[in-house]
Formats: sequence, C-alpha cells, structure tokens
Amino acid sequence: MQKDPAIPQFDLPRLRIACRECTLFQLCLPVGVSEADLDLLENIIKRRRPVQRGEYLFQMGEPFESIFAVRSGSVKTYTLTEDGREQVTGFHLPGELVGLDAIGGGRHACTAKALETTSVCELPYNQLEELWSRIPSLPRQLVRIMSKEVLHDQTLMTLLGKKSAEERLASYLLSLSTRLGQRGFSSHEFNLSMSRNDIGNYLGLAVETVSRVFTRFQDEKVLTVQRRNVRIHDLTALRRISSYSNIPRACPSAN
Repeated sequence: MQKDPAIPQFDLPRLRIACRECTLFQLCLPVGVSEADLDLLENIIKRRRPVQRGEYLFQMGEPFESIFAVRSGSVKTYTLTEDGREQVTGFHLPGELVGLDAIGGGRHACTAKALETTSVCELPYNQLEELWSRIPSLPRQLVRIMSKEVLHDQTLMTLLGKKSAEERLASYLLSLSTRLGQRGFSSHEFNLSMSRNDIGNYLGLAVETVSRVFTRFQDEKVLTVQRRNVRIHDLTALRRISSYSNIPRACPSAN
C-alpha cells in the first residue's frame, strides 16, 4: 500500500528503542504499559527539534494542542501579572510533563520557555484521548500527576507564606536534588539552569536575598557554589534548615 505523504510516518522500531532505552520512560509514560499499547503511544509521539534557550514551547493564551515531556534540558513556566511582570510558576526537568495546565480551559494559562537547549517529546492531546479506552493507565497517570499539582500548590502557599528565606531556598534545593536523583543524575552536584533572579521570583525573594542566603550556606559548609554549579556537602543540614525534606516540583504541568 502506498503511503499517504500527508500523514507523518513513524519508524516504530526506532521509537521503541528511544522510549525503552530512555531512563525517563517510567516517569513520563504510564507504568505497566503492554508492548502493544506502547506501540500505540509511540506512534503518536513527535520528536521535535531541540528547543534553544529562550525559545517557547507554548505561550500564555495559546490554544491547547499538546503535552510535552522533557527529555533533556529544562523549561521555565511563568504567567504575567496585570502590570506585565513575569511570575515564575515552575521549573521542569527531564521526565516531567509540561502543558497539563490547559486541559480544563483549552488554552494555556502560562508560558513555557526553554532555559537551555532542551529536547522534548510532543504528545498531541486529541490523539492521547483516542487511546484512553485502549490504555486505561493513561488517564490514571494524568490524574495522578494533576493531583500532585494540587499538593504542590498547597505546599507552595505554605512555603511562601510562613517560611524564612533560608527555609525557602533550602526547600527548593532539596526539591532539585530529589528530582535529579530520581532521574539518575547526581543529587549532590548539579548546574542551575535558572538564574538567581528567576529563583527569587519563584520563591518570593529579592535576588539580593537569594545571593545572601547562598553565601550563608557556603559559610556554614552546607554547600559550595561556583557560578551556576552547586555542590551539596551536607544534605542533612539542608533538610534541617528547610524543615521539610521533600517539597513537590513546581508549577502547573508536571510529573
């Protein structure tokens, strides 16, 4: 049968290898997917060209079409206040989903921008919906992720409303450490792709305060910072400072 040139063609064996050999597979796709069901999922996944630093996955107000799974790199999500200022709502790492915020309203409630060269897999939502009857674990996975977002929102309100600057930054660094460790990366040493200004914006702190707290943590031998490289020397101390050992990720969208 001749292939219709208007329909995208997928190399299923290549895509199966890409997913099955990906260390992030169980993070962004449902656990326990059968071989046949995985074929169906892989058939709709679009491999996009790398998104360069500063480029958008989508912008606030745009129609919702796809969910994105971060394969490498990192993504910042943010909204705009009434006076046009950015309000950072999250930082998304490999294995996390971006774009779930728009399922309810059909339009994106925040903007997603690459913080560095980032590779993503695009999952068109209308095609995902068509697979729900075939793969019951798929909608359950999305509900599980969205329930985590509710928990995140509650935790973030507590973090911003009642905690000191030291507790906020310690909690944020612990979140990064935990998430990176779950993805097979070092939980003790990593690069911050986000600026201190963005970190301060997200945590409700002035950038000068963020720098001051980093300096204090270095003076106390909790960690060292060289430019954007962070090396944590004492996770126990960081947990003690944060007084909360594992805060959720960040913002409307991910795993």
